[in-house]
Amino acid sequence: MKSEEQIVKLSSLFTIRYSLFLLPLAFFILFYFYPLGAILKLSFAPAGGLDFSALGKLVRTGYYLRVLSFTFWQATASTALTLALALPGAYVFARYDFPGKATLKAVSTLPFVLPTVVVANAFTALLGPRGVLNGWLMAFFALPRPPIDLTHTIWIILLAHVFYNYSVALRIISSYWQNLPADVTEVAQMLGASPARAFRHVTLPMLKPAIGAAALLVFMFSFTSFGVILILGGAKFATIEVEIYRQAVNLFNLPVAATLSLVQILFTFGLMWVYTRTQSNMARPAKLKSSRSVQRAVRTAKDRLIVGGNLGLMMVLLASPLLALILRSFRGENGWTLTFYRELFINRRGALFFVPPGEAIFNSTAIALTTVVFAVALGIIIVLMLTTGEHRWQKWLDPLFMLPLATSAVTLGFGYIIALNKPPLNLRGSLILVPIAHTLVAIPFVIRSVLPAVRSINPNLREVAAVLGASPRKVWRAVDFPLIRRALLVGAVFAFTVSMGEFGATVFIARPQTPTMPVAIIRFLGQPGALNYGQALAMSSLLMLVCAVGFIGIERFRLGDEGEF
Repeated sequence: MKSEEQIVKLSSLFTIRYSLFLLPLAFFILFYFYPLGAILKLSFAPAGGLDFSALGKLVRTGYYLRVLSFTFWQATASTALTLALALPGAYVFARYDFPGKATLKAVSTLPFVLPTVVVANAFTALLGPRGVLNGWLMAFFALPRPPIDLTHTIWIILLAHVFYNYSVALRIISSYWQNLPADVTEVAQMLGASPARAFRHVTLPMLKPAIGAAALLVFMFSFTSFGVILILGGAKFATIEVEIYRQAVNLFNLPVAATLSLVQILFTFGLMWVYTRTQSNMARPAKLKSSRSVQRAVRTAKDRLIVGGNLGLMMVLLASPLLALILRSFRGENGWTLTFYRELFINRRGALFFVPPGEAIFNSTAIALTTVVFAVALGIIIVLMLTTGEHRWQKWLDPLFMLPLATSAVTLGFGYIIALNKPPLNLRGSLILVPIAHTLVAIPFVIRSVLPAVRSINPNLREVAAVLGASPRKVWRAVDFPLIRRALLVGAVFAFTVSMGEFGATVFIARPQTPTMPVAIIRFLGQPGALNYGQALAMSSLLMLVCAVGFIGIERFRLGDEGEF
């Protein structure tokens, strides 16, 4: 009798588990594949029959081959430059303990969640002909014209990509590095190896999984770069992502835009598959320990030079564009002023859709919190799918759930407009559509934060708990959850900040009466005049403040860096 009850109980748990597994699959089918399928159908079968003329145009036209070539080239250059600058910084954060470390690490992540239009204007404010740097150089050296003009050059594009992706590489590599045993390198040096040789032959091989994962992720972000190329590159440079936007928005050539989207999705799916396989090599059962056990205080002059030099470089690279943005938000034609901030609360033109910044902040915060709930709930279920048992289909599901990370936000926005405007999914005017789009973008970050933490749990712990009579649900509560809650916190914060800064899809589906902060910023930038530009900078500064508060709080309360990406 007891055996029959156990069988019924196990059968019930099995049914509940696999019913939950259907939720993320249904979510992706309805809100990812269905909108993309609607675009492809409209593009390749507008009259009901197949029409591959757009594909033939891509193959026959040299312009699109040049776009593809440039996309690869700039992504490769951006990745190499980012890794070269982030690797020394990762060493400092992995091996040293110093005051303000958590705050600095939090601040380094801000660029990654800022809207691209804000960052583009920040770099223009810093490095443009009338930027802060040129102003200082002209005043100090009495120069008649600006000595630096990187506007619409490849160099400002590469710098902006490093600005965006530095924190990604820093966190992935430093999180992995701090869990490597420091005594292995010390033994190599005791046996006569120089520090450089010990790094090349001992540390670097152990870091290869983390470096490979960081390189793939940075390459993917640079490969799908949109706002940076569009605004800073001008008409001279175009990636696949920018060309999708131009064909869909400017020319309304959906067949070509859809074909480019298909090429991009297929390529990024391959990249994501390689990335997930690379990251699986990073996760291994390990004895969890405090990161402070491998970190040392800054004591010697050499330590101060290494830490100070790297932190100085990081601050110049990451802080100078943001500081230039903030300075310009307080700088008017007649000197320092608070006019731009005061004007945010004044509707001088009597605009119908005027929204005070407080409401825009409330809208962004409410959407971000809703996104966190959706993304964390679905992300946990997906992680359980990928770690329950060993099935052949798991290696395909992992990159599949990462596809939104590498998909054009513009493509998703258009897909929602086309597919979700009639029953049974008539959500075009619904407030829930924006959190749904943000959840798609945020889910990959939750998965990449939680999945390594779950994979690193020693399976013996679960077996011992089961032998002692714990049910699967109690094993999860008593063993798994305490070990992954910090990673869940990281994923939740990433989901929150990604939602706060998301712009590409939001600009198409957000209701005019309920704009988010990035949409409010682009409204100001779309209007001529110094006053509107100054208000855009002021709103951008408020957005940075909201993101900074969230990240600084999370870095203060969490312990360790397990489970990042």
